[in-house]
Amino acid sequence: MNRFTVFFVSTLLWSLQAQAAELVASVDRTRLNSGETVELTLETNDVTQFGKPDLAALEPLFEVRGTRQVNQLTTINGDSRATTRWIITLLPRQNGSVVIAPLKLGEAQSQPITLQVVESETREDNANQAPVFIEASLDQSSVYVQAQAILTLRIYHSVSLYDDSNLTPLQIPDARIEQLGESRTYEKDINGLRHGVIELRYAIYPQHSGQLTIPAQIFSATLVDPQPAQDIEAQVPKSGKLMRVSSAVLALTVKAKPATYPADVPWLPARSLSLSESWNPEPDHAQLGDSLTRSLTLKAEGLASSQLPPLPATEVNGLRRYPDQPVLGNQNTERGLVGSREDREALVPVHSGDIELPAVDVVWWNTFEDHLEHTSLPARTLHVANNPGLIVDTPAGAPAVISAADNEALWWWKLSTLILACTTLMGFGLWWRARWQPAILRAAQTGPSPRTVLDDLKRACQANDTHATRQALDAWARQQPETLADMAARFVPLSDALDGLNGALYSETGQHWQGEELWRAIRTMPIAERAQDPLGDSGLPPLYPK
Repeated sequence: MNRFTVFFVSTLLWSLQAQAAELVASVDRTRLNSGETVELTLETNDVTQFGKPDLAALEPLFEVRGTRQVNQLTTINGDSRATTRWIITLLPRQNGSVVIAPLKLGEAQSQPITLQVVESETREDNANQAPVFIEASLDQSSVYVQAQAILTLRIYHSVSLYDDSNLTPLQIPDARIEQLGESRTYEKDINGLRHGVIELRYAIYPQHSGQLTIPAQIFSATLVDPQPAQDIEAQVPKSGKLMRVSSAVLALTVKAKPATYPADVPWLPARSLSLSESWNPEPDHAQLGDSLTRSLTLKAEGLASSQLPPLPATEVNGLRRYPDQPVLGNQNTERGLVGSREDREALVPVHSGDIELPAVDVVWWNTFEDHLEHTSLPARTLHVANNPGLIVDTPAGAPAVISAADNEALWWWKLSTLILACTTLMGFGLWWRARWQPAILRAAQTGPSPRTVLDDLKRACQANDTHATRQALDAWARQQPETLADMAARFVPLSDALDGLNGALYSETGQHWQGEELWRAIRTMPIAERAQDPLGDSGLPPLYPK
């Protein structure tokens, strides 16, 4: 026992040490222009390490511009966690695919990261014009209507700025605008002169075809004047001058929807699109009355979630459908927005057997390859079995309930034989008992009386208790001359009330169900379809029978 304890403690300490020695690397972006810097972050939760990572592996491909260390202590649910971060500013020495090599800290080692460094598009003559200038660019010169175009604004400054900088809000008539994340800051060398860069990105969705004009953006800031070295009397910088710079006006050509696109489906111009399906629980062993949640998720690169249409509802015979609210989401990437829409619905099988679900097809326009595409989910079959928990015991003397899964010919043969036998025995029994019983005799009941069951149903409805109402409703229906489904088919208010009750029972979000509608439907059902009290209100036969 002691040997096992020592082994367990040793294994636990080894695993904790391995976890503590983890070194995680990340960058603020993976695509940049030549001459721009990137920030590499190394993070560890090993409190026993007092050194710093060895950066020698970075020297061949990067120039290390600066390193700073950040220590942080967080407490979550009473557990304290200490982390140490090293933020390293790197300048790639070459273009193309550049790999940040793994770095070591003690026994821990980070994972490699690949960067894409592309040729700079910044005009070098801008560096000689002013200490501050702004550059605006579009990722493409023409887009389809309601498709995404990405506007990038870069503000360059070779001098220090005060914190009063301001950029005019981007406003474009007849276009939706989504800012892609927060602004980025980094450095860039232009003609050997180091510039600070403030970068902002916007997704623009033109709403009409034609020519779209993107107005000039104005940036204003106060320059920090450098203090002369010989001036030691003043302890604060001199007040600088206000600089105002503006970007160029850009034109974007907006193409109309292609004539080959179907007119009866929503217009979806996207770079890529995917459609997926999930179930909870899995429908492989579905039973009658189970609540199955089906989720259909649509993701489109280059569209916002608000542009994605609802997916087709599962309207098939044999399933009751209870839809949920859609879940919308947007994700910022290097290539713009990725919008997602998840449509969920609860599906309840109302009969056993095979239920066919149709295929789900989404038509969209591929803006990257410029052609029409279809993304589909194949049709599938639900195999619904009988649920033993829903089988109701038949009271003594009542006709037996025949399973719907039996062969139809055998079912009718058994039913006719049973009815003939029961009526023959019942007639003979009534004739025999009539010879020895008085003229008036109250019938003995083997179960609760119809009046008692009806009172239970009334109390459950008035209490707004869905589960108690369902049980009382089943008990009441068993005493009726026809099934609950037949009564609902003949009386529309009862069918509507049952849909409301089932929605409260099976819907994921639930409802604040009120039982008054169901009780009113039971009480107002036509006399030919409502269960009758064979003894009337007084329990006695009529005084003057006709």
